[in-house]
Amino acid sequence: MRSFFLLAALAGLFPVSASAADAGANFHLTGHPVGWFALALFVLAYLAVVLEERICIAKSKPVMLAAALIWGLIAWQARGEGTAAARGAFEAMFLEYAEIFFFLVVAMTYVTAMGERNVFEALRAQLTRRRLGYRALFWITGTIAFFLSPVLDNLTTALVMSAVVLAVGGGQRRFATLALINLVVAANAGGAWSAFGDITTLMVWQAHKAEFFDFFRLFPPALANWLVPAFAMHFALPEGSPEPAPGHAGVKPGGIGICLTFALTIAITVVGKQWLGMPAAYGMLAGLALLNLLASRIDLRQRRYALAQGIEEEPYSIFRIIANAEWDTLLFFYGVFGCVGGLAALGYLELASHALYGTLGPTYANTAMGVLSAVIDNIPIMYAVLQMNPPMDAAQWLLITLTAGVGGSLLSVGSAAGVALMGASDGRYTFMSHLRWSWAIALGYVASIALHLALNGA
Repeated sequence: MRSFFLLAALAGLFPVSASAADAGANFHLTGHPVGWFALALFVLAYLAVVLEERICIAKSKPVMLAAALIWGLIAWQARGEGTAAARGAFEAMFLEYAEIFFFLVVAMTYVTAMGERNVFEALRAQLTRRRLGYRALFWITGTIAFFLSPVLDNLTTALVMSAVVLAVGGGQRRFATLALINLVVAANAGGAWSAFGDITTLMVWQAHKAEFFDFFRLFPPALANWLVPAFAMHFALPEGSPEPAPGHAGVKPGGIGICLTFALTIAITVVGKQWLGMPAAYGMLAGLALLNLLASRIDLRQRRYALAQGIEEEPYSIFRIIANAEWDTLLFFYGVFGCVGGLAALGYLELASHALYGTLGPTYANTAMGVLSAVIDNIPIMYAVLQMNPPMDAAQWLLITLTAGVGGSLLSVGSAAGVALMGASDGRYTFMSHLRWSWAIALGYVASIALHLALNGA
């Protein structure tokens, strides 16, 4: 608390001038004590996110606090003539977040609802019952991850398919390690060629930097990004096949209907965005209404079954499923948007844009940003680029979409999928095991960029 009052007192010594307020969202405070404090707050918050497991603090808490302090400093500095400009900058940032928030809430609700209806468990059971060799299982799980990630997300895809890998071949440590690395790369690459595949692609779509069908142009580069390291790992796989795992799991009533409704929701979202000019959240919320109607039918069917069996059945409610969404992740996104938006208002992103894109040029800058996403989460990377808004053509905006999406595969800590599998693999997938194959993943990264530039223009 004492440090906050110190920051506030120092901010009061340097009120924002009228010219800065007139500059809109850029107050040009990069060489100002307020700007220095804001940057320090962001760095400390991100360090807390990196050390989340060691300090036992959810990642949303430090970035939300940092966002509040950064915007508080901006508002304090802008009081008077610059108040309207500060408020307008915050409202613009919050509107961008709100559109992403409602999109993600609906998407997470659908994924959770499909999981509750045993859709993913049934997929796992189908694969585990077949006598597949280690190499066949490696390619099948990777292929499914590559094509499932564009519809779901890389985290959910990696977790679902890792359950298959560990259930079938978890006893063969070398196979499990290589298959899990393959899943991370495939899930990240798959999410890069769809507007729904990753938060970064969704952000680019929402910002009108690329249209829905433009992302399909990234399919060949994304495929190359996965196939190059997959072929390299193929020759290191053990021969033979695991014993088939026992057990059977079927889809609960209503599960197929939820999958079909999700497909219809995606169609409504695309039509609403492409032809009606509505935000993506419009179509997703329409789909949530359809899911609620379907949930009422599932609930009625369960009640009738429970009455016939003379048992007490818990009501089926979509609102209960929404409550189980990844709220820490959703609030983390707010903190990221708030922090990066605040740094943009202070002028740091304009400074970075001139230094990076003005010096290196868009191709090398976008490539470097992708490599940086292996260390820093791709969401603040992409939001920072969107806030910089460097002058780039459509091919370059697709390039940063590709590099930010697949660059996280270079390290196990570079993506949500990699971090999740490190915790779920019981030591079979680690930072060092992934690092041993980073050379092959880097070859795939370079190949994907080269193929994109060859196919889609420099």
